[in-house]
Amino acid sequence: MELNVLGKPLQSCCADPATGYFRDGFCRTTGIDYGTHVVCAIMTDDFLEFTRKRGNDLTTPIPNWKFPGLKVGSKWCLCISRWLEAEKYGKAPKIILEATDQKALKYTTLELLKKYEYQKSI
Repeated sequence: MELNVLGKPLQSCCADPATGYFRDGFCRTTGIDYGTHVVCAIMTDDFLEFTRKRGNDLTTPIPNWKFPGLKVGSKWCLCISRWLEAEKYGKAPKIILEATDQKALKYTTLELLKKYEYQKSI
């Protein structure tokens, strides 16, 4: 069983559109996932523009991959390296800790991830 960064069972990030390396809704990884798609993030204009300028356009649909394109508010499993790069430039989106794989802690600290924790409003 995969665990999240809080040491509890990994929760689903998003099933519609199906995200994750395995496209099963979970931000989990394997040795052949060179991107290490372990961060469950909520898309923002700033991040989508940031990643587009770096050659990864997440807004344009790719029908043959059943990828509808993302918009502000979409949840998606990001590569830890891209999220850290965005954080460095002040463009990191909020993340859902319960759906972020503990393998993210090999690359960053829980303290940094908690600074970007998505807080649901009541």
